[in-house]
Amino acid sequence: MATERSFPDSFIDEDPQRALEALNEALQGDSVNAEWFCQRAYAHILLKNYSCAVDDAKKAQQLQPSLPLAFLRTGIAEFHLNHYESAHASFTQGHQLDVSDKSFEVWIKRCEEMMGDRTQISSSNRTPAVPSVKHDWYQTESQVIVTVMVKNVPKDGVCASFTEKELSASIQLASGESHNLSFHLLHPIVPQQSSFKILSTKVEFKMKKTDAIRWEKLEGEGQESSIKHFNPNQYPTSSHYTRKWDKMVVDISEEEKNEKLEGDAALNKLFQQIYCDGSDEVKRAMNKSFTESGGTVLSTNWTDVGTRKVEVSPPDDAEYKKY
Repeated sequence: MATERSFPDSFIDEDPQRALEALNEALQGDSVNAEWFCQRAYAHILLKNYSCAVDDAKKAQQLQPSLPLAFLRTGIAEFHLNHYESAHASFTQGHQLDVSDKSFEVWIKRCEEMMGDRTQISSSNRTPAVPSVKHDWYQTESQVIVTVMVKNVPKDGVCASFTEKELSASIQLASGESHNLSFHLLHPIVPQQSSFKILSTKVEFKMKKTDAIRWEKLEGEGQESSIKHFNPNQYPTSSHYTRKWDKMVVDISEEEKNEKLEGDAALNKLFQQIYCDGSDEVKRAMNKSFTESGGTVLSTNWTDVGTRKVEVSPPDDAEYKKY
């Protein structure tokens, strides 16, 4: 990778220390390459060498003042050093250079929130109340879905940024306050095929997996998360609590029941309703067929599946891959 003089984010994500060494060597031969200084700053950020990251990102700014990424790297490093005012200034300058990059808006809001909290703490002995917002996540073979349990979010109340290994978002709550999220993901995603949807009781972030592999956790090493993983032997509900199928619809609000769903969400809701209203035999049939077939068959006929092992049967246009 280094011989080609190319250092993409994916190369740095894979092994930040090795990438740092390669960039050090490359910059010895070309000390005026702004993009390389930017990428070395990214490696320093992943290694938590924030002061070094600031130095490299500012060097990139000097070499190429029109490079938005240099200001983004500077701001992120300054933010982690708790230099919120400097970070805010860097993000603002970068956003002026590239108004289409929504990640600047996310970081600017985070800086403003931190600066606001600092001002309130200095003027009052009371700690500002932080809204309690529950998060959850689950996965399919092709997607990772993060659910934020908040109600009545305005249609324009979510600002999200997807990169190859990061999800950042700011959600406007009904109270007027903002709830910020930032996850450094365990595996890469396809940002162009990732999106979010605002529902009446929650916000869903759907991220397209780059590879059809099972994620053991949501975030990479060194990241702490309060979000729990679903049990593969149970239905992948978006509730924060683990439940058996026969209890999973008990807590669904009337508002969510009447919600007009589409695609996979509508199909999942239909299966939930069938299970909830079904007899014991129907429930046993659904549990047995779903588990034994690896999630490719869902039968309600106990007479059929009760006396045999249900084989894996993926759709004609899909290939089943075992994790």
